[in-house]
Amino acid sequence: HPACSPALQAARGYARPVTRKRKEIPSQLDDLPPTMLKKDYVNLPIMNSVDDVVKRLLSLEMASQKEKMKIKTQQLVEKVRRSPSDNGSFEVQVAILTAKIRMFEEHLQRHPKDKSNRRQMLLDVDRRKKLLAYLRRVRFDAFENTCQQLGIQYSLPPPYTRRITKRFLVKKAFCIKVFQEAQKLKAAEKLKQRREWQAKARAAREQQE
Repeated sequence: HPACSPALQAARGYARPVTRKRKEIPSQLDDLPPTMLKKDYVNLPIMNSVDDVVKRLLSLEMASQKEKMKIKTQQLVEKVRRSPSDNGSFEVQVAILTAKIRMFEEHLQRHPKDKSNRRQMLLDVDRRKKLLAYLRRVRFDAFENTCQQLGIQYSLPPPYTRRITKRFLVKKAFCIKVFQEAQKLKAAEKLKQRREWQAKARAAREQQE
């Protein structure tokens, strides 16, 4: 081939595509060893006598993302479950939602324009907040242990504030008045029922005498 001119060489150099190095995003699945078996084959006794090739095919090295997520979710559940048979407590639900939320976060770091997954992640975050708020109100020790084991930073919701306007004050006064009138009607109904019950009891005693 004839030698190219310096100008043509420079043009060819500029025309080369620029290869951008992808930024490595840490994943919650990085700590899973590739030699670990899939969830469906862990407890099978025959796995001790199978060939190494079969073990490799049934290990996480050849597993899909979904199968790896099953293992990771099970690990998080084992940290917070109350007993070996506990599969539906608030702590277990929080652990399952945490695994899903972290999976969505990793996906959105690679695909930030995926609105469907972002919406699903926000829904799961809201569900987890409600579960944690209830657990904090009912069993504070379990709430602290769950947040510590799963690495969750729980922040209290901001206090509710509302601008006080004349319309709001009038509406509030009207609602209070309606509530008081309803309470009076309920009290009168209860008094009427009590008097009827007392009259029936008095009549029954007179018949016995």
